[in-house]
Amino acid sequence: MNDYEQKKQDRIDRYRDRAEKARAESSALSRQAADMAHAIPFGQPVHGAADRRYRERIGQKMDKSIEAADKAAYYEAKAQAAENNTAISSDDPEAIAKLTEKLDALQTAQTLMKNINAYYRKYGTCRGCDGISDELAAKLDKDVKEGPPWVNVPFASYALSNNNQEIHRVQERLKKLTEARELGYSGWTFDGGRVEANSEKNRLQVFFDEIPPEEVRKELKGWGFRWARSEGAWQRQL
Repeated sequence: MNDYEQKKQDRIDRYRDRAEKARAESSALSRQAADMAHAIPFGQPVHGAADRRYRERIGQKMDKSIEAADKAAYYEAKAQAAENNTAISSDDPEAIAKLTEKLDALQTAQTLMKNINAYYRKYGTCRGCDGISDELAAKLDKDVKEGPPWVNVPFASYALSNNNQEIHRVQERLKKLTEARELGYSGWTFDGGRVEANSEKNRLQVFFDEIPPEEVRKELKGWGFRWARSEGAWQRQL
């Protein structure tokens, strides 16, 4: 696991930890409210201001319990989303290798879809087509036969077009990432600070000797830079 993947896992673990703490808080508040309510005989009317305040505290604890449960659900959803996110980030040091693998899979799929369509046009079935199982062939045949009347091949033109667009998108990303790493960016100094090209973290970082004035910070933000307290620098993607 590289640094990027470790940071992603750490983020997932933080979300899960916050969700667990919120669930525990919700459960504790709910039990407290229930214990308080048990002290009131069933059907007993309100007796005075003190009794009314006591009942209000029960309601407040239940409200806080619900809020904590909602917070737990929120952080659990954040953890799940981060865990399910399979997008390849440019910050990942293995991005080029992962994109290359993805490109190979897309190109293989494109070739296979074209071959299956050509085979179906010729024989009216997918059975016997190289590269697919009998089960998949039967499913594809069924999809065509039970599909709309304008569907005459297993893979519609839009499926091939969408896959081809994704191929070009991945190729463009690979080209840009490869060029960026081959250029070998270097930093420079300026009056009051320095600039570093952090290839490992894929960040262009600006370090100031002192806090820059408001107009400089505004201009940095306009160019996509954000303050990173952990790095002590203003940075953006390299």
